[in-house]
Amino acid sequence: MTESVRELISEEEIGKRIRELGEQISRDYAGSTIKLIIILKGGCFFGCELAKRLSIPVELDFMAVSSYGNSTESSGVLNVQKDLDDHVIGQDVLVVEDIIDTGRTMSYLLEELKRRGAKSVSLCALLDKPDRRVAEVPIDYCGYRIPDKFVVGYGLDYAQRYRNLPYIGIIEFLEDEE
Repeated sequence: MTESVRELISEEEIGKRIRELGEQISRDYAGSTIKLIIILKGGCFFGCELAKRLSIPVELDFMAVSSYGNSTESSGVLNVQKDLDDHVIGQDVLVVEDIIDTGRTMSYLLEELKRRGAKSVSLCALLDKPDRRVAEVPIDYCGYRIPDKFVVGYGLDYAQRYRNLPYIGIIEFLEDEE
């Protein structure tokens, strides 16, 4: 089996949309410092580009989280592989994620950040795949709503590959000819 990638959202379109999101977030948080919590690994490409487009003071931190473990089904328990370096008590937090799929992990994470004492918790996702949603997640800032296709690029991967593509593509699997 081999795979190919067909472009879904171009690098230029992504750049334009990130600028728009940055302007909107900067307006909404005018006069405040915002703490961006970028979700690793996939969110790092989007999160760093977004941070550069914000005109307000920004603090950065990173988390790696999962609710899946070694399964394809959520365990219902948030597993933190890399926690924050600093606290969130009394801070305006904006979680930055590459894609919202089922919503389970993000739902757990947003509640955990509130429990840790954040002043406010919002979510910014580059991609939203609503057809796969099983847990309600409020996406305050959304780049694109996409169909239920397996996507790669701009931080999203397939078996740790394709993250470095400068665009979002749909991965297609092809039968090898013999």
